[in-house]
Amino acid sequence: VQLVESGGGLVQPGGSLRLSCAASGFTFSSYRMSWYRQAPGKERELVAAITSVGGSTNYAGSVSRFTISRDNAKNTVYLQMNSLKPEDTAVYYCNVWLGGDYWGQGTQVTVSS
Repeated sequence: VQLVESGGGLVQPGGSLRLSCAASGFTFSSYRMSWYRQAPGKERELVAAITSVGGSTNYAGSVSRFTISRDNAKNTVYLQMNSLKPEDTAVYYCNVWLGGDYWGQGTQVTVSS
């Protein structure tokens, strides 16, 4: 199983980023996928999740600003983040549960002017 995140970077407050997570090594279309984030000195928290058929849920106070989506043909899950705030600064991780948690290496998102 491999999860590879990309798309992070430095963005000004109010800006947008789209994160991607390319998955391999399992039947991507059959599994719920999630995005987590971990800010410095804080615990990792669930940001958004999407079922195998595309039903999505947002967590961590990101409702209406973040949108999770997936392309099962590309084995990729996305996180569109709009109206970014400094408190969104964190390492963002892709996750799948396959009888145990699998994580990507993370992608850094920094929101700062």
